[in-house]
Amino acid sequence: MTIRTRFAPSPTGYLHVGGARTALFNWLFARSQGGTFVLRVEDTDEARNTDAARQAIFDGMEWLGLDWDEGPGIGGAYGPYFQSERKGIYDAWFDKLHAAGRLYEDAGAWRFRFERRPVTMRDLVCGEVTIDYRDESNTPDMVIRRSDGSYVFHFVNVVDDLEMAISHVIRGEDHLMNTPKHLQLIEALGGVAPHYAHIPLILNPDGSKMSKRDAGAAVGDYPRQGFLAAAVVNFIALLGWSSKTEEEIFTLKELVARFSLEAVNRAPARFDLEKCRWVNQQHLAKLSESAFAALAEPFVRQAGLPVPDHFVAVAAAVKDKVRLLSEVPDAAAFLLTEQIPLDEAVVAKVGGAAAGLLEKLAVAFEGIGEWSGHEAKAALHEVAVAAGVKPGQLMFPLRAALSGRAHGPDLGAILGLLGRARSIARLREFARVLAHG
Repeated sequence: MTIRTRFAPSPTGYLHVGGARTALFNWLFARSQGGTFVLRVEDTDEARNTDAARQAIFDGMEWLGLDWDEGPGIGGAYGPYFQSERKGIYDAWFDKLHAAGRLYEDAGAWRFRFERRPVTMRDLVCGEVTIDYRDESNTPDMVIRRSDGSYVFHFVNVVDDLEMAISHVIRGEDHLMNTPKHLQLIEALGGVAPHYAHIPLILNPDGSKMSKRDAGAAVGDYPRQGFLAAAVVNFIALLGWSSKTEEEIFTLKELVARFSLEAVNRAPARFDLEKCRWVNQQHLAKLSESAFAALAEPFVRQAGLPVPDHFVAVAAAVKDKVRLLSEVPDAAAFLLTEQIPLDEAVVAKVGGAAAGLLEKLAVAFEGIGEWSGHEAKAALHEVAVAAGVKPGQLMFPLRAALSGRAHGPDLGAILGLLGRARSIARLREFARVLAHG
């Protein structure tokens, strides 16, 4: 069988994470089977379609790395790939149904006459599902063309799948009950039905259905917040799919190698933005120092901070302290500017008694022959021993003096990056603040 999957978004808003997950699963299945991934745009709703929404879908797909083999901008043997350009095709299939006696007019609209019998579908995720069409009160005949001449989703969706030779329809579980309708249409049109796989809904952490207004819903927000595309793809893949191992961090290539419809879960997926941030952190950790610095630099510049020649080293110092690229400016600011805000809670925790020790440490730093983070830490050890305290008791005051914070990069890295003069100046300024309360 030639594998052909499709993603068919409506350009009425931004690319939702649920839509991105549907696109991803279709893309992964096609790539894992050596098949074709089709992008077609369901843009028949002229009142709600916008060029901006259409572009947002394309941009989101491209950012995620979900390239399409056929579709807008590429073409293909089954085009056009915008439904708004396919009316002639729909008219021809409508005429076929009419000639078969399966349509009748109702108040200017046209309805498809269902066969009044049970219809069973075998879904690749949900299993066997049967809808009984013998009770017309529950399953009224379906409108396929409105009184204004426009066609409804169910009809054009089926026609496009047949015309484009789609082999597998992978879509959200909210479409599950539509499939028996589509099967009746396909049979009436003399076509061969694709295989269907309905993937679980995405819920918020509290169990409510995720909406477009919920945090994390818009794919376009992720790059602005400092997420990596690879991490977002990784996270979205875990919303309803499992590798059947303890592993959770995958590259796109690894996802292709491991993906299968058999591993798609039946239960709804819970969206967890904190988990997404954790996944992003794991992907950041795998970057080289230069690659991380290159990705972080635009965020630093946007924050109005200088980018020195040794920025790669600065970025490397905070690399394992951030979960998002957007956190780099705040994490690295004390290494990039001279004016550092002091956390009052940190100052209070250090206490005025440490002022004398910090002054002694400043003197010791002045006596170091060749400055380095390693030599500075050795001097700290000597000062602590001479003062009868443990070195660890001096490390916190030193960190507070250099960064204004309680946590951050390795002290040796900070001392090396700041250099002798800046480190001493900050020690003495912090000691002055402590001494004067």
